[in-house]
Amino acid sequence: MLGPPYERQTIDLGTDDEGPVVATVVRRRAERPTGRAVLYVHGFVDYFFQTHLADFFAERGWDFYALDLRKYGRSLLPGQTPNFCRDISDYFPELDAAAEIIRKDDGHDTLLAMGHSTGGLILSLWADARRDSGTVDGLVLNSPFFDLNAPWAVRRPLAAAVARLGRRAPHRILPFGLGTVYGESLHADHRGEWTYDLAWKPLAGFPVRAGWLNAIRTGQRRLRAGLDIQVPVLLACSTRSFRGTRWHDNATLADAVLDVEHMVRYAPRLGRHVTLARFDGGLHDLTLSGPAVRKKVFDEVGRWAEAFLAAGPTAPATADPDTAAHITPAGPAPASPGLTAQSPTDVDSTVGTAGPPESRRAAADAADAATPGG
Repeated sequence: MLGPPYERQTIDLGTDDEGPVVATVVRRRAERPTGRAVLYVHGFVDYFFQTHLADFFAERGWDFYALDLRKYGRSLLPGQTPNFCRDISDYFPELDAAAEIIRKDDGHDTLLAMGHSTGGLILSLWADARRDSGTVDGLVLNSPFFDLNAPWAVRRPLAAAVARLGRRAPHRILPFGLGTVYGESLHADHRGEWTYDLAWKPLAGFPVRAGWLNAIRTGQRRLRAGLDIQVPVLLACSTRSFRGTRWHDNATLADAVLDVEHMVRYAPRLGRHVTLARFDGGLHDLTLSGPAVRKKVFDEVGRWAEAFLAAGPTAPATADPDTAAHITPAGPAPASPGLTAQSPTDVDSTVGTAGPPESRRAAADAADAATPGG
C-alpha cells in the first residue's frame, strides 16, 4: 500500500469465532542502520499511516516497524468486527511475534516500543507482563488511553454495569461514539492536514461494543492499580483537552478525544522511571499536530531516546521530520482564538513511584473507590 521503502509482513494468528486472524508488520529500514528499532502501535479506529514518524527515526539510524493489530487497518479481514477484542492480552501474541521479528530475525539489539492512545494502554500492559524478558528497552506513550473521558459516574458505576453486559453480550453495540470533531481536525478533506484511508479510520469511528469496553476497562483498572515497568518511559500529551461535540477551532490545538489530566494523574503508576512531557497546542495524536508542535514533539522524543537509550542521532541536523511520503499536507492548522503556542513542553520532568507494586495497587484501589474525580 505504501510502496518502497516500506515492506509488509503478515503474522498468522490462527482463528477465532470470526475465522482466520492476522496482524501486519510494516517495516521501514534505515539507510545507515545502528542496531536500533522502533515498534509502533496505533490507537482505536486507527492504523499506521504516519510515514513522517517512520522517516524521523529512519533518518537517525532506527529501523521502524509498525504493527496493525488484529482486526485493524491492513489486518482487518472480511466478516470481522472492526477493532474488536475481548481482552487486552489478546494482542500480546502479535506483539511477541513482532518483537521476535525485530530482535531475532532482523538482529536488533535495542527495541523502543511506541504506542498511541489505546496502543499506549496495550503496550504498557504488555511491557509490564514482559518486564523480566528483556524484550523492550524503552517505552514512549503518545496520549495513552488510561481512563474513559467521561464524568465519574459514567467511568465507574455505569462502566462497571456495561462491563458485566460485555461479558454476557460482547458484540452488543453501545450508545457511545467518538463523534466527528477529531476526525475533522485531521483529514485533509475536512479541516486537517492528512490523507488516510477513511474505510480503516472513519471520521466518526466504528461502533463501540460492550465486550471491547469491558476489555478496555479491565486493562485500565489493572494499570491504575500500579504496574512495574522496568524500562524508562516517556509519556507525552497535550496541555489541554477539547470537550465539545461540535466543531470549534480550539479542537486544532487540544486533545479532542481523551482527558489529558488522566494521563498525568496515572503516569506515576507505570513504574519507577517515568518522564512526563506536555505540549501546548498538541492534538490527541501528537505526531499529527501542527508543524511547529510536532517538530517539538519529535525533538523531545529524540532527546529522550538519546539520554535514556544511548541513541544519538546519526542523520544530519537539517533532516526535516515534517516531510511525509504518502501523506498529503494541506497547509497549517487554523489559528484558534484564545489559544497560543508556547514552549515545547510545559512539563519535562521525571516522576517516580515509591514502594512495591503491591502497595501501590492497594493505594490505587482505595483512591479510585473514594475519589469521584479518580
